[in-house]
Amino acid sequence: MLLYDRVIALARAPHWYESGGVPDTLDGRFDMVAAVLSLVLLRLEDVPEAGPASARLTERFVTDLDGQLRESGVGDIGVGKHIGKMMGMLGGRLGAYRDGLAAGDLHPALARNLYRSGLPDAAAIAHTEAALFALRDALAARPTESVIAGDIA
Repeated sequence: MLLYDRVIALARAPHWYESGGVPDTLDGRFDMVAAVLSLVLLRLEDVPEAGPASARLTERFVTDLDGQLRESGVGDIGVGKHIGKMMGMLGGRLGAYRDGLAAGDLHPALARNLYRSGLPDAAAIAHTEAALFALRDALAARPTESVIAGDIA
């Protein structure tokens, strides 16, 4: 699914980690993917026709998590438990980013969900916050069909 591939590519862009201070760790990369994925899902959630695409995007995320967990050595029994926990984390992030975007302030959501191991300097947080607002604006400016087709940045 091209849209998912674009989410991953955008979340792995070096600026998040170099200028934004996102930890370049397994957890940091998951958190960044969850942030970008959340913004895309939030863009699609108010468009009834986008429901199937949102479901496919979420299913692709689960499939990717499943494969990565298995590659890292998690056994069959533990995979479902880990995926359930990660989906819960994604749901929490959706709410936090939705609220932060509506309030015009992502700092609390970033502190809680992206910088879990400690806050970087103010310039790094400002970079990440500005880049996420820019992504939100770019997504809003595109037709839904374009977003679904993978045109997200």
